[in-house]
Parts: sequence; C-alpha cells; structure tokens
Amino acid sequence: MQAPDDAEARRQIAPVICYPTDTLPRPDLSLYGSARTGAVKTGEVIVPPREAASIEIPAGHFLRITSIEGPQVGDLNLFASANLDERFYSGKTRALNGTHVTTGDQLWSSFPYMRPMATIVEDTLDWYGMDPFGGSVHDVIGTRCDPYTGQVLRGTQYHHCCHSNLTRALSDARGLPLQEAEARVHDVLNVFMCTGFTRDTGQYFMKASPVRPGDYLELFAEIDLLAVMSACPGGDCSAEHTSDVASCHPMLMEVFRPEPGKLEGWSEPPVNAYDRSHGR
Repeated sequence: MQAPDDAEARRQIAPVICYPTDTLPRPDLSLYGSARTGAVKTGEVIVPPREAASIEIPAGHFLRITSIEGPQVGDLNLFASANLDERFYSGKTRALNGTHVTTGDQLWSSFPYMRPMATIVEDTLDWYGMDPFGGSVHDVIGTRCDPYTGQVLRGTQYHHCCHSNLTRALSDARGLPLQEAEARVHDVLNVFMCTGFTRDTGQYFMKASPVRPGDYLELFAEIDLLAVMSACPGGDCSAEHTSDVASCHPMLMEVFRPEPGKLEGWSEPPVNAYDRSHGR
C-alpha cells in the first residue's frame, strides 16, 4: 500500500513513556548495601549444565547468582514461597524498568499482588550498557527455550530446554505433578544473557554473553522467595540455545543472611491495594 504524503511527519512524532516512574517508591540501596556487609552465607546450590535447581530465600536475605566455570546464562523463575500463584511478572517488570534490568531495578510479581519481589543490589556486568546492536544484559523480553517452539520450528522436541528444566525443578521443590508444575512455570529473567531486537525487522536476537567466571548478579529478597533457575543448554547463547552442541557450565546460587539489626527501617512490601470491587 502506498504511504501517505505525511508518512515521514507521522514517523517523527515523539514517543511518550507508557508508565512514567517518577512516583514509584525507590529501594534504599544504601540500606541494602550496609546490610550486605558482614552477611553470613546460609545456603547454596549448584545448578548443573542443561539442568535446573531451586533454593529458598527468606525475606530480607540476599541471593547471589554466579558464573563459576565458564560463560553461561541462566533462566530464572521466582515465586512467593508460600503462594506459587504469586510469581515473577516479566512483562510488568519490563514496562516499568525497560527491556533489561540492572542495579536498583525491582522485579515485580503477578496480578493481583503486584509488588516488588526482589531488588537488584549488585551487577558486575552493569558496565556493558547498551551495545551498538541494541543488545544488553539480563533481559526481561525473552520467554525461555521450550519444546513447543522447537516442535513448531523444527519438528523436534528437546527436553533439556529451560522450560522443561524449570518444570522438573519446580516439581521436585514442591512435590507437584509435572503437569501442575508446568502450568506455573513463567517467563523468565534471562540472567547474564545478552539480547535485543534487530533494528530492521524487530526480531529478538541473542549474542555471546560477556559474562566470565566470577561475575554475579545479586538480589535482595523483598518477600519470602523460591528461586528456580535453569543453566541454559545454549551456554553463553552465542550460537544456539536448544541443543547438546553448545559448551555449557554450572552456575551457583547462594543465600546470605544479614546481621541482626542491619535492616532497621525495612519492611516487606504489602500486596497492591487496588480496590477490586470496581472490577467485578
């Protein structure tokens, strides 16, 4: 169809931010930083390559996710520990923070709860920023590699993909049938993954993650959390993400407890106080 005479003028209309965040309460990073000093490790779990594992993080504790042997990305699901219906909402987190998250950004939970589940307090890859291709690290735009998309695109199913890994790990963590666990697995935070959208076609792309052994992303748990993470079968996701070809490495999840009194003034965020009576 032929473009209108004023097509270029229409393209030049300035964008408007959908969700201005000027009034959004900001986390007290200085308080969290002080609380992290002297914190004691209370637990850890190794996430094997092409598998997933889970760990509990009590409210007011820290979760550190580390690349320990080689460049590796991880697909992270978060749940309210006592209520699996409250889970990480990547879409709303993206709407509020942007396509990629880093220090100071908060990870929000699903409706009807919608509150901060965790705050990113440290990111050793925050230097990367946005590269010339529009790529950045720790995205909330990808979903997770899964057997369903593989079936559609290639006519094959691969069950060490992140979706299947997360399903099995959640099933093990809560003693759920696989079918029930799968229904609760949700879109992820792609830890360490370098992604973006192509400028010409708008397609989701990935490129080699800049992560190296010792790099980490650290979260402060605003509520009691169950974290489930898959060490993606794509390794650093430089070429593919759903096969046994890529070089893959384990990842480490550690939990740290602050010293008593270090979080004075902090309180768990309440469930969003939206008046639901008007929505019925």
